[in-house]
Amino acid sequence: MSWVHWAIASAGFAGVTAILAKVGVKDVQPDLATAIRTVVILVLSWAIVFFRVTQSVTSISMTSWLFLVLSGFATGASWLCYFRALQLGPASQVAPVDKLSVVFAMFLAALFLGESNTWRHAVGGGFIVFGATILART
Repeated sequence: MSWVHWAIASAGFAGVTAILAKVGVKDVQPDLATAIRTVVILVLSWAIVFFRVTQSVTSISMTSWLFLVLSGFATGASWLCYFRALQLGPASQVAPVDKLSVVFAMFLAALFLGESNTWRHAVGGGFIVFGATILART
C-alpha cells in the first residue's frame, strides 16, 4: 500500500474516533478520557512493536528521541484539547475544525522543513479553512 492508502485509512479511523470519543466523553472528564485512550494506544503500540518491529530501541539517535518525545507532548496536548472540545460541542463541528491541523502542518512544514508550498497547497489549504469555517458555524 502507498502512503495515500495509509492516509485514507488514517482519515477513516480518525472519523470513527471522533464518534466513539464523543459518546465516550459524555459523562467522563476529558483528561481522564484521554488517559484511558492513551493506555489503550500504549498497549496496542507495544504489542505491534513486540510482534513486528526488528529495530532496537537503543539504536534510536538522541535527536530522534528528542523529537519523538516532543511529538508525544504535542499529541497529548492535542488530544486533551480535542476531547474537551468534543465534550462541549457537536462532533460534526469539532472534527472539521480539528482538521485545520492540515493547514498548520503545511505551513510549519514549509517554515521548518523547507518543503515548498505551491499554488495548489494555497488553494487546497484555503478550501480546508473555508470548509471548516462553514461547518463550524452554528
